[in-house]
Amino acid sequence: MTDSPKPPIAATRPHSFTTHGITIEDPWAWLKDPSYPDVKDKDVLAYLEAENAYFEAMMAPHKPLTDRLYEEMKGRIKEDDSSVPQKDGDWLYWTAFETGGQYRKWWRKPVAGGADELLLDEPALAEGKEYFRLGAFSVSNDGKLLAYAIDDNGSERFTIRVKDLATGEHLPDTIPGMLSEIVWTADDSAFLYGLANEQWRTDNARLHKLGADPATDVELYHEDDEGFRVGVSETSDRRWIVIGTGDHVTSEVYLLPASDPMAEPICVAPRKPGREYDVETHGDTLYIHTNDTDPMWRLVTAPIADPSNWAELIAPSKHFYMTGIECYRDYFVVEGRDDGLDQIWIHRYDPAIAPRQIAFPEASYTAGLGDNPEYDMPVLRLGYESMVTPGTVYDYDVATGEMTTLKVQEIPSGYDAGKYATERLKIKARDGTEVPVSIVYPKDFPKDGSRPLFLYAYGAYGYAIPPGFSTGRLSLLDRGFAYAIAHIRGGDDLGQQWYHDGKLEKRSNTFNDFVDVAQALVADGWTSARKIAIAGRSAGGELMGAVVNSDPDLWGAVIADVPFVDVLNTMLDDSLPLTPGEWPEWGNPIEDKAAFELIRSYSPYDNVKAQAYPPMFISGGLNDPRVTYWEPAKWAAKLRATKTDDNLLLLKTNMGAGHGGKSGRFDSLYESAEEHCFVLWQLGVEE
Repeated sequence: MTDSPKPPIAATRPHSFTTHGITIEDPWAWLKDPSYPDVKDKDVLAYLEAENAYFEAMMAPHKPLTDRLYEEMKGRIKEDDSSVPQKDGDWLYWTAFETGGQYRKWWRKPVAGGADELLLDEPALAEGKEYFRLGAFSVSNDGKLLAYAIDDNGSERFTIRVKDLATGEHLPDTIPGMLSEIVWTADDSAFLYGLANEQWRTDNARLHKLGADPATDVELYHEDDEGFRVGVSETSDRRWIVIGTGDHVTSEVYLLPASDPMAEPICVAPRKPGREYDVETHGDTLYIHTNDTDPMWRLVTAPIADPSNWAELIAPSKHFYMTGIECYRDYFVVEGRDDGLDQIWIHRYDPAIAPRQIAFPEASYTAGLGDNPEYDMPVLRLGYESMVTPGTVYDYDVATGEMTTLKVQEIPSGYDAGKYATERLKIKARDGTEVPVSIVYPKDFPKDGSRPLFLYAYGAYGYAIPPGFSTGRLSLLDRGFAYAIAHIRGGDDLGQQWYHDGKLEKRSNTFNDFVDVAQALVADGWTSARKIAIAGRSAGGELMGAVVNSDPDLWGAVIADVPFVDVLNTMLDDSLPLTPGEWPEWGNPIEDKAAFELIRSYSPYDNVKAQAYPPMFISGGLNDPRVTYWEPAKWAAKLRATKTDDNLLLLKTNMGAGHGGKSGRFDSLYESAEEHCFVLWQLGVEE
């Protein structure tokens, strides 16, 4: 017999600060390396490595289960999978994985016939790298050049390269530090992009002429508000380049002729606090999707020559939340959600022709536009899936309404949808609000409280978690779990007001909704207390931190990936990459004492207390610019020093990755297998 490995204990070092007359003690503040993003403090690295060693030691006896889960998950992935080719100009484009390949290859062939042409070989670019991610990928209008961007350490600072597709050679043009899309000018002599500044904020749109020194690139737009971010895109007809700037609540859009990017930009509407909008064009008309009068959004039009002259085309609806529009030559598409379920409507430009809704068969699902690169699209590419239906690609004939199935996600090891059932529940939160819950479970699932349940949520930034399909989830379902997604306030699942009702001073609704959903699932026999595994990442990790502080006895296992848990310290540090842009979401505790007190009241790190906590698996990324590595590290250190239980607490830091974890499809799959193993082990379902 050997003794069980001992968890590392982080040293404490006196540190305090005073804000609004309140002094905060933070003895683990030293885990934030002052030289970040270059982390080189030996004590910091030693602690992270010690935690990683403890993680490996504790997981080692369960490696056979992790390996078995990994092989199950891998067996459900078609290794030599490829996308459905799509026409763009004279070419058909698609991507493909090779058997055993971690990354895609990008291909095309002439529509008129001819040999396949390899555009970009991700496996070759990623060879020998611990991390690889392709960012922007943009083929020039004439199809002769490819501009793309890669990140090889997880820091999300990309380097642009340009490839001559005829010769396969790279042009000398190389631009590091980019964080944006890439948009070509009409004549393909130049492209627009944005650089990240020292604080990892894109505050500019720049024009690079091929062959020129990037140091001479022209800054076409600069944003002075440090909370705003700048992005570049193009309208569907490719006549206009779009420069958009904004934060979480306000936006401003400029248009540049793609044929003359040095022209004076057209401001569609000057920024107005609380007003968001985005823009499409058809002919000489702007189609503006905006929340200016209602959080369910509406659609207005205006002449490009007089962009402030807005006329309402589609009014806001009480039930339909308009999420976006796309303009094509003969029609425009409106996407949205009705009671949280995706809807797609086809509208003709002639108002006398009634719009047509695309119908979908299931009671709970997710659907949307796929890749539709051309302006003249008589047939629309769509994507569809549900919690029991694998991802499906359709072509929808706009003239006839006929839907053609092009591809159904293949599961090589086999899949029988008839073994599972899915429902959409409505659960009343403590304030009477009905919270939707999507749930999938084995058809023989007994609602007697005997079975485990996995509960997932995010609940921030107006991001809705779709009730989609997951092959990895099957490893839990086949071991008797139910799997639920709580569509809590803070997302925009039921409209933008649903988002507003979970942010700023209403942030506690997000946490309460999650707890109330769990308690109702227990009351209805879906599971029992301590048989619930919960998971969230990033802002969803903040949710995990809040609910383990408030209701620790409910949970049997907790997965907190790259968790945003040191909220107060982060929102007080305006030098961090995201902080100024986050104040509309969380509040500004530097200037606002009420915001300071509110954030302090729920910030997971600040509210760790001497109580028993459930088993927890926490992850971080050393190069993560979104949730910096020290947030999960400080949280784990404080939990170890404070909690009164002997339940397992693991901290795993990816030393060569960022916010998304490992980048290869099989490497990231193994990380999922580790988390599933932890859940099964802690809930006593281990085989």
